[in-house]
Amino acid sequence: MNDLTLIIPAKFEAESLPLVLEEIKSLECKKKVILESSDKETIKSIQKFDCEIVYQKNKGYGDALISGIDSVETNYLCIFNADGSFDPKYLRFMLSKCENFDFIFASRYLKDGGSEDDTFVTKFGNFFFSFLGNLLFSLSLSDILYTFIIGKTKSFKSLNLKSTDFCLCVEIPINAKKQKKLYCDVPSQERKRIAGFKKVNEFRDGFKILFYMLKRFIGLK
Repeated sequence: MNDLTLIIPAKFEAESLPLVLEEIKSLECKKKVILESSDKETIKSIQKFDCEIVYQKNKGYGDALISGIDSVETNYLCIFNADGSFDPKYLRFMLSKCENFDFIFASRYLKDGGSEDDTFVTKFGNFFFSFLGNLLFSLSLSDILYTFIIGKTKSFKSLNLKSTDFCLCVEIPINAKKQKKLYCDVPSQERKRIAGFKKVNEFRDGFKILFYMLKRFIGLK
């Protein structure tokens, strides 16, 4: 796994991020934490850990991921949450699948998958947007909004991602499909977040994602 980089977007995760970094410290991969330079509390909380801090260029979840992807030099990278909801036990298997695919998408909704953090609203939203993505873009994904994704770094960089907000969740698979990248989804169990709160506003960000997908479908983006 020494050819893998975990990019860890973080925002106000001083409680959970140290525990996540402690859990993955024995993994022989690079760890990059992406955050805003103004987030002093989170920065201070991880000073003792062997990780690189990347300061994102602007604001937003998408911007953090784009900044992280741009900084990676290893052949593979994985988006890995700072809140403890992603289980590192899946990393080796997902990485092994990259031999035949550009991207591996983890899914909570395949057989043997699941979530301890889903609510009725978020589960319905994920099913709806996954259905819409499969219908409009022929994606064949079961969990389009779940960003536990591993893949080839050159494939990530070739996507030319632009969304600085949560629309990036759907921009990644849409662009991958448009570029005829090879991908698949595999089951994963989402754990309950350690601390903090969800950064997603289900309704506000849901409408943003919906309009983004419709604009992409009719060619306005």
